[in-house]
Amino acid sequence: MKIKTDIAHFTSPLYLESGRILEPYDIAYETYGELNSDKSNAVLVCHALSGSHHAAGVYENDSKAGWWDGLIGSGKAIDTDRYCVICTNTLASCFGSSGPMSQNYPSEQPYRFKFPVVTIKDMIKAQKNFLATLGIYHLRAIVGGSMGGMQALQFAVDFPDFADDVIPLATTYATRPWTIAFNKVAMEAIRKDPRFQDGNYDKDAFKEEGLDGLAIGRVAGHISYLSPHSMDKKFGRNYVNNDGLFELFGRYEVERYMEYNTANFAKMFDPLSYLYIIKAINTFNLSRGYDSLYEAIVRIKASIHLISFKADYLFFPAEMEHIYKMMQRNKQKVSYHEIDSDYGHDAFLVEIDKFENIVREVLGE
Repeated sequence: MKIKTDIAHFTSPLYLESGRILEPYDIAYETYGELNSDKSNAVLVCHALSGSHHAAGVYENDSKAGWWDGLIGSGKAIDTDRYCVICTNTLASCFGSSGPMSQNYPSEQPYRFKFPVVTIKDMIKAQKNFLATLGIYHLRAIVGGSMGGMQALQFAVDFPDFADDVIPLATTYATRPWTIAFNKVAMEAIRKDPRFQDGNYDKDAFKEEGLDGLAIGRVAGHISYLSPHSMDKKFGRNYVNNDGLFELFGRYEVERYMEYNTANFAKMFDPLSYLYIIKAINTFNLSRGYDSLYEAIVRIKASIHLISFKADYLFFPAEMEHIYKMMQRNKQKVSYHEIDSDYGHDAFLVEIDKFENIVREVLGE
């Protein structure tokens, strides 16, 4: 599968929901498959908090595939033999799009905290501007999980005629206090780390050792992405073999797993970007800008295909079912699937075999 990776540069202003302006700005992106002559086969894939535009395939001299490689590719549910699949890196991320460590023109210094707060609405507005540069004004489908699902739903509400089908997975119509509380742990852990220096650290300062505050915050996030059952199954009460049971800091396997994964994450993800993105997640509310959630939902014209996961303790299935029931009452085009999964929130990334047929059926001609 051919991967095209590039960065689109914009010099026209992006007017943000906050009232601020971002100018200039960049959007990093990848495409897989070829756009047909009338540009009717474009599928937009939206990524979650820690994701990037690298959704599928493997780079040359690299072994790690894109985060949704099991779903996107030749003959897969999102078939690159039929569709041109596009994935952009969201604003505020640290993988090529404009974010807090980008250059604050005309200064040569990074924005840091001078970068404006961006919302899910701002993210999709920037993506829509980017798609227009490719001559794409209508999409065959929009697909995304978690924060990517927020983007998919926001597209459906703000731009009702923009896509035929929208497939949001493991997401919500508004971020609830439970999720905001998990994000608060990360926010405070980052801010209180002395090496964070109130955001005045050097670019790439944490590539070698990571930032402890981000690693600790990521532990809280990682717990919310799993479920008690999946942790029991994966770790049980197994103890690290070479750690003494009565050593104060001796570890269970689940503790070692958290240490290893979050320490690596803290080396590759920028802490300021993490703060800005969890702010975007916390402020997500489909009804903002409209009189009510009903007034937002009733705008939708695309066919919506909601997919939740039974043991998702970050965005509970009931939240997506609420959208489904509302759309049903409105006689809008909607389907709802609650996947029988014990994995937790990250099932949308891990248990692709449990929902790929739903995506395949939606995209089938």
